[in-house]
Amino acid sequence: MKNLITLSSVAFLATSVFADSGMQAKLDALMAKMEQMEKRELAQQKKIEDLTSEIASMKDGSTSVVITPAQDSKIEALEKKIAKVEKKQTNESKRLTSVKKMAAKDNVKFGLEFRNTVESLKYNDDKNNVTENNPSLLTSRLFLNMSAAPMKGLIFKGKLAIYSTWGSHLYSEDNGLKSWSGSSKATDAVMRLKEAYFVYNTQYGEQPISVSVGRRPATNGFLANYRENETTSGSPLAHITNMEVDAAMVKLDWNRFIPGAYTKFVYGRAHTGETQGVYGLSTTAARYPYAVDPSIVGYEDENVNFFVMPGSAYNDGQYHLMYQWAHIFNTKGKNLSTGAKKGAAGVADLYALSLKVDGVGDEINDFLDDTTVFASAAYTNYDAKAGNSLLGSSDGGSKSGHSFWIGAIIPDMITDSGKLGFEYNYGSQYWTPMTWAEDTAIGSKIAVRGDAYEMYWNFNLFGVKYLPSQIRYTYMKHDYTPNFNCAGWVTPEKADITSQNIRAAVTYKY
Repeated sequence: MKNLITLSSVAFLATSVFADSGMQAKLDALMAKMEQMEKRELAQQKKIEDLTSEIASMKDGSTSVVITPAQDSKIEALEKKIAKVEKKQTNESKRLTSVKKMAAKDNVKFGLEFRNTVESLKYNDDKNNVTENNPSLLTSRLFLNMSAAPMKGLIFKGKLAIYSTWGSHLYSEDNGLKSWSGSSKATDAVMRLKEAYFVYNTQYGEQPISVSVGRRPATNGFLANYRENETTSGSPLAHITNMEVDAAMVKLDWNRFIPGAYTKFVYGRAHTGETQGVYGLSTTAARYPYAVDPSIVGYEDENVNFFVMPGSAYNDGQYHLMYQWAHIFNTKGKNLSTGAKKGAAGVADLYALSLKVDGVGDEINDFLDDTTVFASAAYTNYDAKAGNSLLGSSDGGSKSGHSFWIGAIIPDMITDSGKLGFEYNYGSQYWTPMTWAEDTAIGSKIAVRGDAYEMYWNFNLFGVKYLPSQIRYTYMKHDYTPNFNCAGWVTPEKADITSQNIRAAVTYKY
């Protein structure tokens, strides 16, 4: 029967969806109710079959049989009874479907990741003869993952995050966090929104298309997932974008022409210009809620919007080539007349081309089959408007930077699924990607203006797949002013700074 479900599938839900005893009791009650309804549905179906058989035997399947008025009346009564039973069966099936939805099918499914780290940090500024360190930074990070698929082609994904240092202070208004960066910086124990978006997949003719709105999965993107011990990557190319973004997206799939090819078109906002809030907080820039007073002299805090076009040029499962262009409108820089940091100082364009190879050669040996190598090149250009400066440019000038990133991930030859990773990054003086959410306590190693070296060991603690763990060492040599937050108003100057981070992490992931 299509309307019936097996109790074994519900028993599986009992162990995977409902963890605590209270929810287990509810599930047990639902299972009992479903079992009763299934029995009633089977009995009704049997009754319909018996009634149908009785009618067939009365008619005897022959047109030569003469049916008496009494028999004809009985047949009519039986047919009405069948219709009534069928209607009852339909209603019972609807109720059964409702119970199945309550059991789990149409509910939001939850998962979690709970990571704890112990880290040692050290900075040496040889130019100014300054040394700073922290031998024991302790952090905890909790992700509460959500997903739902109420109908074919429509999904919701969400992620709530707490990322705190042990013994941290509670949130304060002056800590400089943005709505999209708070969940990626180790600070306090406040739960924040890291991701929340829906995706609707449809098709126009032969062209598949997807649309999405919300806070995008824009951290730990292509290539960065390995250093974060993640099996899958986020959406953008991490070489130029590694931060949460609020945006709308349209995706066009080209897989029918080129294996694994697609293009995404993403438009969003990275910074909202300062406006008067409904509680009168913050600013003199407006007299009415969420508005700006244009008569205020010197007000320059404008919205910072962006357009990003990431895409996959080719992906056959072994070779994966991706590209991305990002354009920032009204990016922040310096006003040359006042010297103040301001929005709408100019525009920025960022480009990246990244290649990943899963498995070296064609079945040469198991070691090479399980080896991944990658290489990426990127370029940034910040173009200031007249009267403004970006990255120290002269009036209305521009500054360009470039970067290279290579890496290799090999089997550790010790554990069943453990991997060793080796990465190198180089960045020029004006290299400035959008990598605020880089999960390195000493700052973004991808954004280094100089050289960065990194080694890590990814493994499952005690061989348990639910306990992915990592030991990682990162070393950076900053030849120019470190780029900690994509600050276009800061001039990168000669520096002689080294920083290093040793981190041990264990995660419970389910």
